[in-house]
Amino acid sequence: MIPVSVITGYLGSGKTTILKKLLAHDDFRDTAVIINEFGEIGLDHDLIETSDEDLVTLKTGCLCCKMRGDLVETLDNLLTRREAGEIAPFKRVVIETSGLADPIPILQGLMVDETAAQKFELQRVVTTVDAVHGLTTTAREPEAAKQVAVADRLVLTKSDQLQQHDDELSAAILELNPSTRLIVASHGALAPEVVFGSDPSTEQAARLNDLTEIAFSSTSEHSHANGSIQTFAIVRDRPIAAVALTLFLEALADHCGEGLLRMKGLICIDETPNQPAVVHGVQHVFHPLAWLDDWPSDDHRTRIVFIGRNLSEALINALLRAIEIEVGEFAEEQSQT
Repeated sequence: MIPVSVITGYLGSGKTTILKKLLAHDDFRDTAVIINEFGEIGLDHDLIETSDEDLVTLKTGCLCCKMRGDLVETLDNLLTRREAGEIAPFKRVVIETSGLADPIPILQGLMVDETAAQKFELQRVVTTVDAVHGLTTTAREPEAAKQVAVADRLVLTKSDQLQQHDDELSAAILELNPSTRLIVASHGALAPEVVFGSDPSTEQAARLNDLTEIAFSSTSEHSHANGSIQTFAIVRDRPIAAVALTLFLEALADHCGEGLLRMKGLICIDETPNQPAVVHGVQHVFHPLAWLDDWPSDDHRTRIVFIGRNLSEALINALLRAIEIEVGEFAEEQSQT
């Protein structure tokens, strides 16, 4: 599987500067970068080795590809050209969105398309936030708030322009997405491992495990003025039956739909209690379960984080309970026949 990371962020949040510096980094070689337009990146001439209409090859070994049609078509074209020997091999892909883009269709494309899902794996969503204007932007612009809400990594840019760190901004964006990690970029520089790191399933499990009890409080629901985005979590001591989890995810897709911006979870499955499952979804699309060899800590509880618009924590809890009761009653009937 080829790991794919998405870099998103609102207009002027510093994506261009960060990506430009990453492309010049030796550790970023063997990477294919899909961007909207080459002009948006402003590549230095000394970075470019060769170029054609849709593809730029950099001296570091990176490939920069302009989006052709939809994302799946572009990925398929890159694979075809790689297999034909027309372009250098690449081991990973970075997708850079435009400042006004909703990143969710890209995430869905990687999950839904069968061809893409067999060859590419979403590793990380990185969102840049302007330290100077980020607080007002995320409060005013729904797309900026959504970009923050779906992130695995939040990168604070332009902090060097402030006299001191803006704790209010950090608190606001971490409240919007408590299951993420906040990183401060120094003068637009970002280490490649922030974009590409460890195995995505293992990393997500570790991050979920490290969340504070406040973030996982089943009674705390954080609402935001920018589009009524809520963040809450379900924590359960007892395992969930595999069939109940499947039905629960199907019910979420039906009842929450576009309102469920992102869901991340570490699940204790009744049939395999020593091997937790990692689940993540975007709106009505859920990625196939990933299984860990062991729990990342002594805490073996199920923990599921929900981030979305107009979600009801009470309804989602009731939905899961109802499904578990129904599955339990059916299993009992089957055992008596």
